[in-house]
Amino acid sequence: MQRPLMEIDPCPDCILDDVGMAFGVGAVGGSAFYFLKGLRNSPKGARLAGGMETARLNVPRLAGSFAVWGGVFSACDCALAYARKKEDPWNSIIAGAAASGILALRQGIRAVVRSSLHGAVCLALIEGAELMMNSIAPDA
Repeated sequence: MQRPLMEIDPCPDCILDDVGMAFGVGAVGGSAFYFLKGLRNSPKGARLAGGMETARLNVPRLAGSFAVWGGVFSACDCALAYARKKEDPWNSIIAGAAASGILALRQGIRAVVRSSLHGAVCLALIEGAELMMNSIAPDA
């Protein structure tokens, strides 16, 4: 379903909001993941300390990576909305492919193609699930 461009946030604000949201998601999800990983891999008497230490060492890197991907994705999404003059799921799918490809540039062309395909497929699945949820339970 298309939304007029006036309904979305102005792009500089939208990009900063998305960077912050992605950082938060990476921090919260990474905290749980790395804490549990540290609990599992630590020796029997130091599981709690090991979980905390593993989370402390790894969560900032993961949250930063999420923030970078979110920023590049949001910038690509805003650029596509501006260029195409409409907001639809194709913008997100193409932006996911572009963001994944841009972040894989240093690893060569094969990595760019592979990452772009993965990004497009992931965003297509997300957009498809969102469209299904909207058709099942429309906004009331």
